Amino acid sequence: MENNNEHYDASDIQVLEGLEAVRKRPGMYIGTTDVKGLHHLVWEIVDNAIDESLAGYCKNIEVVINKDNSITVKDDGRGIPTAVHPKTGLSTVETVYTVLHAGGKFGGGGYKVSGGLHGVGASVVNALSKWVEVKVYKNGEVNFIRFENGGHTVEPLHVIDKCDEKRTGTVVTFKPDPEIFDTDVYDYNTLMVRIRELAFLNRGLSITIRDDRDEEDTTGETFLYEGGISEYVKFINQEKTPIHEDIIHLEGEEDGVQFEVAMQYNTSYNENIYSFVNNINTHDGGTHEEGVRRALTRVINNYARKTGMLKDKDESLTGDDVKEGLTMIISCKHPNPQFEGQTKGRLGNSEVRKLADSVFSQGFERFLMENPEDAKLIVNKAMLACRARNAARKAREITRKSEMATTNFFGKLSDCKSKDPKVSEIFIVEGDSAGGSAKKGRDSMTQAILPLRGKILNVEKARLDRALSNEEIRTIITAFGTGIGEEFDLSKLRYDKIIIMTDADVDGSHIRVLLLTLFYRFFKPIVEAGHVYAAQPPLYCIKHGKTIKYVLNDDDRDKYLATLNPNTKVDIARMKGLGEMDAEELNETTMDINKRVLRKITVDDCVAADAIFEKLMGDEVEPRRKFIEENAVYVQNLDV
Repeated sequence: MENNNEHYDASDIQVLEGLEAVRKRPGMYIGTTDVKGLHHLVWEIVDNAIDESLAGYCKNIEVVINKDNSITVKDDGRGIPTAVHPKTGLSTVETVYTVLHAGGKFGGGGYKVSGGLHGVGASVVNALSKWVEVKVYKNGEVNFIRFENGGHTVEPLHVIDKCDEKRTGTVVTFKPDPEIFDTDVYDYNTLMVRIRELAFLNRGLSITIRDDRDEEDTTGETFLYEGGISEYVKFINQEKTPIHEDIIHLEGEEDGVQFEVAMQYNTSYNENIYSFVNNINTHDGGTHEEGVRRALTRVINNYARKTGMLKDKDESLTGDDVKEGLTMIISCKHPNPQFEGQTKGRLGNSEVRKLADSVFSQGFERFLMENPEDAKLIVNKAMLACRARNAARKAREITRKSEMATTNFFGKLSDCKSKDPKVSEIFIVEGDSAGGSAKKGRDSMTQAILPLRGKILNVEKARLDRALSNEEIRTIITAFGTGIGEEFDLSKLRYDKIIIMTDADVDGSHIRVLLLTLFYRFFKPIVEAGHVYAAQPPLYCIKHGKTIKYVLNDDDRDKYLATLNPNTKVDIARMKGLGEMDAEELNETTMDINKRVLRKITVDDCVAADAIFEKLMGDEVEPRRKFIEENAVYVQNLDV
């Protein structure tokens, strides 16, 4: 991290507009007031510290979850300027925390590159907090200011102590307002995963997270990666088998735009490509990702033809072919990024496409020429993917014709009468016995039943062409209506809810994991769009008097019993498996939309989900054995 000599004082903080309406419409500023919005407040403050790091000043950041679920973020950057701001007449710290769009990120010289919400972060956190305290270490003094009840200054900035002349930085502590958020309880793992990601994306920056609610863990975790995104690729591939040892790391800079890529191929059939701009995950891609993908396909084709691996008569490899088994991190640091959409999901700067293409193609061509053995392995993998793609296309055509030509499929699927996807849902059940009860217990207007006969193929170990040869998978594809692979179209999904309804025993759990693996690998947009659910059949039926209460687990049973009069003679019955329930029981406990409990399946952390699927369902035995050994102690109700 290079220290630059650009000035940073009160004149760098520019005021654009005031701080009204944040509390009235928090969703406009942080997206949502659920648990995701709660955690977003942390990133607004952390982003300010990261910006100091990008400017070359901050080397250490610490995030602490305090016992009262307030958050403290410490950094050793320059510290927010403390002088009176010329436009507001307030101290600059108070200006930053009470005026919307007041910050050093609008061309005043404070920052070359920044993430966050372009200057609304600190003031938005203040507006949505019960209280905020800020300490600024600067010029041998500790400055302090406190805000309460949505951003009202109760203690203006004043000096409370002296400190070492060399010590600089900012310490922010805030308590989210429980009147704004659905919950004010922070999740350690959610914060830790993003903090680890930020450390990967900013090499040489040390970020520590500590949970002071946990009395046993007083040290927390520190993330520091001198290898940056190369170590990120290594982390993602830790449960996979790379086909070449060295991680390819390429970087370049032009007109103040920094660009870097790290990549490594593995033996799996799935891609893991993640792109970032100023540390923000551009999950919808953009010009930086387009430039790399375009160059990747071109360079591999050129190399394959130049070396004779691809003959004149052979078709060229496609983008899908060359990204099979590829783990890649793309990171761009841009002084003026243009994001498309409210969520900053896509980078729009056209000049970045050319830079990305140029940096990547030059570096990757050099790697292939200097490492012919690795190059041969990479090209061979892409050529195998090409052959499998063509086989899958033929299999899809055969599948489509056979399904259209036979009525057998409709013997498997008991469809609902409604053709409106918004109100329709499909239950995927295990076996004909559960299927029979489900058919009788359903609302036939909106609920479809698809019984699976036997376990589906483990697609973690199979390409699409092999998956399409599995009858159960073909049945699911036909029922969904979206197609698969190159033909996939989310808009053609025939059901709003896809509900996995399996028993809570070993077989049921196995089938559920196989289905989730299938959905994650070949229908990921369905999962990302929130269409996949798991039915939650109750474990107990509690009867007392004329009251019947179903509860999901032991904890719910104990909580409910605690609400009853101690003198009540209560009858507690453990529920039967789904296949053993009659239609009325199944409807009342698991299918009736007014009484049932569904658990939405999400993919918040794709990297973690991918690692779990690879570990539990992949070819490598050792990671699976290790996982079982480490978790065997937690097993209850073992079904042998």
